[in-house]
Amino acid sequence: MDGDHSALEADWLGACRRATERLGEMLAAHPRTADRAIETGEIGSGGDRTLVIDEAAESILLEELERLHRQGHRFTAVSEERGVVPFGGTDVRVIIDPIDGSVNAKRLLPHYALSVAVASGTVMADVEFGFVHDFGPSEEWWARRGAGAWLNGSQLDPGLRERRDRDGRLELLGIEAADPRLLQKSIDALVERAYRLRAIGALASALCQVAAARLDGVVSLRNCRAVDVAAGSLIVREAGGLVSFPACPDPPLGCELDNEPRSPVVAARSAETLLALEQVVR
Repeated sequence: MDGDHSALEADWLGACRRATERLGEMLAAHPRTADRAIETGEIGSGGDRTLVIDEAAESILLEELERLHRQGHRFTAVSEERGVVPFGGTDVRVIIDPIDGSVNAKRLLPHYALSVAVASGTVMADVEFGFVHDFGPSEEWWARRGAGAWLNGSQLDPGLRERRDRDGRLELLGIEAADPRLLQKSIDALVERAYRLRAIGALASALCQVAAARLDGVVSLRNCRAVDVAAGSLIVREAGGLVSFPACPDPPLGCELDNEPRSPVVAARSAETLLALEQVVR
């Protein structure tokens, strides 16, 4: 195996767990909203204002990636704050969001998560490994392509199905990008399809809820970035669910692994529900 593709065999789970421990320590050192709300004055490559905790978290992740690079693995990282960061190779991409749900983290609300995905190519279908650690409930989710998905060491059941209310609507649907204007535009379609809504505030965490069938589906009401959803989308698929990026030119999984908001993401436990939720964003 050449130097670039040997990166797929690196100890990504171990690296993610080390990063999780260090991130937990960093967040514990910033226990109050006043601590976590401090901005660096910079705008990250994803377009959001960078918080001090975002910058610190990204530095921790990049240090762990540098450790793997020193072991001989070559790849390119795509991060929410710094954008493209080369580590000697281009064939393997590592898609990272050190704190998905920064507003939740800042305001001391669950959920907020570390999200890391490793891909053998340039689109969502190429993701080989996904890891999400949700710091609110302290839950570790991870998956390998073709090998299943796990929550806190227990493999998720791919046979879990969605639940519906008496009138046939989904019992519990997750929505993200909770701008009231977007919700207003989509409300009629949501009323037709869902009995209750939940807005978690972190796409990586929301997708993982679909993987465990805690939510019957998730729909983002605006275009999302790969850094937020690459890991979670693999976890959903390896747990028996389905994911689609309907605005991308090659759906369902043709979304580019970069930092551009290219498409809404839709996740469900059945093909029928996936189609119905795609119609919400279309």
